[in-house]
Amino acid sequence: MLGTEKVDDQEGQVFAGEVHDDPGHAHDAVFGRLTNDGPNYRNVGWVGTAGLMMKTQLGLGILSIPSVFDTLGMIPGLICLCVVAAITTWSDYIVGTFKLRHREVYGIDDAGGLMFGRAGQEIFGFAFGLCKLDILIVLTIAVGIQDRPAAAPKDAVWVSDYELFKKPSFTNAMSAICALIFTYAGTPAFFSIAAEMRDPRHYTRSLILCQTVVSACYIAIGCVVYYFCGSYVASPALGSAGVLIKRVSYGIALPGLIVTTMLTCHLASKHVFVRVLRGSKHLAANTFTHWASWIGCTFGITVVAYVIASGIPIFGGLVSLIGALLATSLSFQPMGCMWLYDNWKRGKQDRSITWSIGVLWSVTIIVLGTFLTIAGTYASVVDIIASYKVSGGSAAWSCADNSGSS
Repeated sequence: MLGTEKVDDQEGQVFAGEVHDDPGHAHDAVFGRLTNDGPNYRNVGWVGTAGLMMKTQLGLGILSIPSVFDTLGMIPGLICLCVVAAITTWSDYIVGTFKLRHREVYGIDDAGGLMFGRAGQEIFGFAFGLCKLDILIVLTIAVGIQDRPAAAPKDAVWVSDYELFKKPSFTNAMSAICALIFTYAGTPAFFSIAAEMRDPRHYTRSLILCQTVVSACYIAIGCVVYYFCGSYVASPALGSAGVLIKRVSYGIALPGLIVTTMLTCHLASKHVFVRVLRGSKHLAANTFTHWASWIGCTFGITVVAYVIASGIPIFGGLVSLIGALLATSLSFQPMGCMWLYDNWKRGKQDRSITWSIGVLWSVTIIVLGTFLTIAGTYASVVDIIASYKVSGGSAAWSCADNSGSS
């Protein structure tokens, strides 16, 4: 039961599946002994936590939502968006409860290690490292005040050809759904954010605020841009506003993009950093080893992210591929396994209806996530290949425009 604690009087150990309520921060299960001579890792309030969560969710992925609506139709697109939001909200909630029950967990690799041993730890850790490698309002205003999207014909009266329902092919539908999952791909990073909260018991209120604001932004931006642009919507969506407005939008949004990049790089680097120095005095002390390791991690993650992003210069294809191959497999299946790990033994004593529903739901999420990972990856690869055949694509390591606005 959440909010309770069950401790062995002789050993002082917390039983698996129970919440460890430890308000003291002098010694942390992840960072070790925290002193005034080193960084205070446990210093984020619940509002700050919500802000960090929002920034991990609200990124470039939102620029693909209007084109998702163009693929699926506005109503099916909205339904899929809401379903993905609901599933990932549950997944995010499980991250919080799992962290409270297992305070030694810092990242999804630690959770994988608990459930599946060393192999699970390494696989989840590697996948997370790959996955973590102000535009919105400007874009909405831009496409709203123009008389037509940039790609629309200039020699006729413009009437938006948006559709409420469409009939996409299987590969197009899977690619679009995985692009939506990518927009909620911050789930595995929430472990690290929760680990640095002053009071992790406030995690749920931060999560609710984050998901409410993020989902509202996604729905508003997706509907407005697709309504005005119709089938001429670009991906990334800033291309819908034309060359001039696109440049202005990116210029205004550049500080926000830099912050998003820094946060994403920080989370991935911190994951590797904690993994390398965990259990040593250097993790929570300002030593040469501490700073050399930190700088090395951030530099290495930045280089790897740049290589991957430059190697696949098709925005929509890259978003769908990451959403299918990494976001789905890190935001769906692990959380179903976490619930089963913490609650399976309870069913041996009390197989209540609530427990049975929980088991059914968790297994469903695992199966659904596995299907989306396989089908979505196939669809994304097919989409990338088709894009190259139709237009020749953008060359790797090229700065050529890939927005469809020029």
